[in-house]
Amino acid sequence: MGVGKSTIGRLLASELGREFYDTDKVIEDRAGADIAWIFDIEGEEGFRQRESNVLAELSRQQDLVLATGGGIVIKPENRRELSTIVLAVYLTASVNQLVRRTERDKKRPLLQVENPRQKIIELLESRDPLYREVAHLVVETDGKSPKQVAELIAAEI
Repeated sequence: MGVGKSTIGRLLASELGREFYDTDKVIEDRAGADIAWIFDIEGEEGFRQRESNVLAELSRQQDLVLATGGGIVIKPENRRELSTIVLAVYLTASVNQLVRRTERDKKRPLLQVENPRQKIIELLESRDPLYREVAHLVVETDGKSPKQVAELIAAEI
C-alpha cells in the first residue's frame, strides 16, 4: 500500500491503450461506500471476499491493466488467480518511502494504528514473499517517477 499501484497502473494503461481498473475503486463503486466503511461494517474478511470476487471477474478480461489492493495476496485463491495473469508486476518501495506516501492518508484502515511505520514493516514482512511468489516482474519504485515506472513495465510487455 502506498507504492503507487493506481497512479502507475493508469499511466501504463494509457501508454498501452488499454482499460484500467483498480480493484479498490471497483469495490467502492459497487458498495457505494469507501474501503474504511466496508472494513468497519464487514471487517477485513468481508472486504477480502469482495476483493476476491472482483479479482476473479476482472482477471478473465483481456487487454486491461489491473491494480489490486495491497492485501490481495493474503488469500491463496487470489495468488493462484494472479499467477495466471499475463504479466503480474510487483511494485516495491522502501519503508521510508511507504511511510512518506501514506502518513496523511486516513483512508487506509490497516494504518490507523498507533505506529503506522511498524505496521508497514509487518505488512511487508508477511506480504513480500507472497507477492514474489506470483510476480512475473518486480519493480523497485524508489527514485523513479510513476511515468518512468510505467515506461519500464511497458518495455517488458
